[in-house]
Amino acid sequence: MYFGSNMQYLRRQQGITQEKLAERLGVTRQTVGKWEGGEAYPEIPKLLEICELFSCSLDELLRKDLPARREAYSPVEIRRVPALRTARYVMISPNPEDDVQAWMRSWAERSGLTELSGEPMLIGWDFPFVSTEQQNRFGLRGYAAAWVLPEDFTPRCSGAEICTQGETHYAVITIREPFKAPFDLIPGAYKVILEYLHANGFKENHGTDYIPCFEHEYEKDGVAFMDVYIHADCVGRGNLHTGFSC
Repeated sequence: MYFGSNMQYLRRQQGITQEKLAERLGVTRQTVGKWEGGEAYPEIPKLLEICELFSCSLDELLRKDLPARREAYSPVEIRRVPALRTARYVMISPNPEDDVQAWMRSWAERSGLTELSGEPMLIGWDFPFVSTEQQNRFGLRGYAAAWVLPEDFTPRCSGAEICTQGETHYAVITIREPFKAPFDLIPGAYKVILEYLHANGFKENHGTDYIPCFEHEYEKDGVAFMDVYIHADCVGRGNLHTGFSC
């Protein structure tokens, strides 16, 4: 079983000390240390309480090697993201990610965006407003892509919706080589962020004034990375990281 190493991984991923975890579970710090060291195991009710705390299944907690994700995921951090002005477009198709990104790259050339100095930032997120019939009968999904625009940029053409949002906060995790196992690593990244928010007293912010979540793909030294952002309510929090990374 991987229980001990999984306990330690989940606790550290969420930035929780052994003392803090012990307090939440109503046990001593020494008990938590024994669990993580494989010297003892909790009874079933306490195992279920641990699963609820870390938002994982009993099978994941006991049998899956969760620390194997350590090399793929960075620690979660809260970033203060500056105000954004974006040009975005949505597509519903069997392969919407590739389709909408190809459209937005074409738009960037036609609009003059690619003529500016520096490489513009392309972000994307799932578009959830696809009917069950579209999904099940026709295999369709929705995805949105958006360029982050300079403040003084005026597109030469239409074909994308121009939107703005104010400065706000996002919980962010970085995935190293996300497309080695995209159907595991990318959904897993969202799960890790939500676990972090829950464990540290943050809340998701579901307001309509901000993009609720998005992804940013980039390369560094020939290695592929993806940053996953989830909008978070960080009112009253200080000393937060500012800006994007790439």
